Amino acid sequence: MKHVVFLSFIFLSACITTQGNYTVSAILPDGTMLPTNVMAQGSGIYTARNALCQGYPDATVVIIDAETGQNYDAESPYQCGD
Repeated sequence: MKHVVFLSFIFLSACITTQGNYTVSAILPDGTMLPTNVMAQGSGIYTARNALCQGYPDATVVIIDAETGQNYDAESPYQCGD
């Protein structure tokens, strides 16, 4: 039970603190960038990331802050299938 509460706290805090606009894209294992980028706002990055991983389970998802152009280091790069 302790683990469930702890994991819930971490998950909720990550979703609550994510703000801003992001470009979410994926890179296939052979280095090919998918031609589709997804724009996401705030915690929507998790939905976008999960959708890309569902379609491309071996991809690496990259999340870029749309305002600064910087990688969102807290969540990116994300290796699907982990």
